[in-house]
Amino acid sequence: MPALGPQHWINPPPASSATDGVLQVTTGKETDFWNRTFYGFTHDNGHFFATPVTGDFSLTVTFSPPYATLYDQAGAMVRVDDANWLKCGVEFTDGRRHFSVVVTRDDQSDWSVMPLEGSLDAQVTLRLTRHAEALRIEIKDNGRFRLVRLAFLEMPDAVEAGPMCCSPVGEGLAVTYSRVEFAEPRPRELHD
Repeated sequence: MPALGPQHWINPPPASSATDGVLQVTTGKETDFWNRTFYGFTHDNGHFFATPVTGDFSLTVTFSPPYATLYDQAGAMVRVDDANWLKCGVEFTDGRRHFSVVVTRDDQSDWSVMPLEGSLDAQVTLRLTRHAEALRIEIKDNGRFRLVRLAFLEMPDAVEAGPMCCSPVGEGLAVTYSRVEFAEPRPRELHD
């Protein structure tokens, strides 16, 4: 099991509760994590329930928010500092859900998206694995995890990881995280 530190909020949300392993969060107004690229602005006010983690690990997160407003998002994050981080999860854009990954290196964000089928409030499970400097992002699809992205992020041995959610143009997204679980890292094999 990776070494874990005490959980804490980076940018606490207006409302949150944790009962029997279920975390419920309501997003604040115009919250996001994004640095400069394309839009020119920097936002570092999204909600992140951070756990200090030392060494390699896998983080599995299951969540189900009722998306309604452009760019509403929920998922997970790995953070080195405010200029180097990765967030991944489901984002509401172009009238539907997309699996989204943003990697920010040296204060510049990128963005990749993949359309998802299913209802707007369907439950999603993702797995984020750290392998030294590599971050592996997977989504559970028909009972199996499939690779979405393999990304580079220069990281020290200790980082912070955990659930993340934002409402860049609205507020009040109610996210229920039914699973937030740290474990040993997945094996490095990418293919069956």
